[in-house]
Amino acid sequence: MTTATVEGFVHPALLYRNDEEYLAGTVSFIRDGLSLGEPVAVAVPGPNLRLIRDALGADAEQVLLRDMTVVGRNPGRIIPTVLLAFANAHPGRRVRLIGEPIWAGRSAAEYPACAQHEALINAAFTGRRATILCPYNTELLDPVWIEDAHRTHPVMLDATRRFDSVHYDDPVAVAAGFNRPLPAPPADAVTVTVDLYTLAAVRRFVAEHAEQAGMTREQVADLTIAISELATNAVKYGGGTGELALWHDADHLVCQLTDRGHLSDPLAGRIPVPAHAPDGGRGLLLVNQLCDLVRVHTTPAGTCTRIHLRHR
Repeated sequence: MTTATVEGFVHPALLYRNDEEYLAGTVSFIRDGLSLGEPVAVAVPGPNLRLIRDALGADAEQVLLRDMTVVGRNPGRIIPTVLLAFANAHPGRRVRLIGEPIWAGRSAAEYPACAQHEALINAAFTGRRATILCPYNTELLDPVWIEDAHRTHPVMLDATRRFDSVHYDDPVAVAAGFNRPLPAPPADAVTVTVDLYTLAAVRRFVAEHAEQAGMTREQVADLTIAISELATNAVKYGGGTGELALWHDADHLVCQLTDRGHLSDPLAGRIPVPAHAPDGGRGLLLVNQLCDLVRVHTTPAGTCTRIHLRHR
């Protein structure tokens, strides 16, 4: 699919069943962009990245290639760090990207954040000159996830045709559908109250637990900064107080902060905030950069933010 006559934002999903269909859809998309003089970036899981690199041959040198399992481990960082960063690096030009944020290794805990990401791309890129192709493996992914792709992408592609999705819906409404209550923390979770007078103690509490879990010095620093941002937001915008719960699962150290604030902007934490702008989403933006997964459930009655940092 070329974009020679397209001015606005285009967001197709590529439905593929095997490597041959994957390469037929992605490589032609890349080469069409290169022939039009468009900057091209690819962020897909490592095995698919190698397929594309090998198929492109010498043309791979003209494409920014990134492993989505690294740069997009947390779906909440993909829009600001991968997609918008590339678009903003080429002002005045139409850009072309492939982003594959949903792969067979994604967990059930990660998926709602992935679906929100796919929906909110449409809001974040409204009015921008960009095409973002999102591949979906129909043989390996949950059929419900494929159904959701039809709701988050206005255009669908498969091995034989291009067609408009009759199920595409308002991106903010779709994202709101994944704003779901989070499972309760386990019974052995450790909890502490957060307020103006306990911020320093909360930071020490988190750092000590991270160190005891055997996390690296960098991870301890990242987690402490992330919790400091969330705790400060709770004090400033969440009613002045909150509750922090901390526990371990098989792969992560998990922290959850609950307060009485409400995140009314669905793109909070996903859009870079100018340095001169009032604080609003800047803290959550940083949290998204530092953590491996961020899940948020927000209502007018309060907000629950759960962050995961993977054991190394």
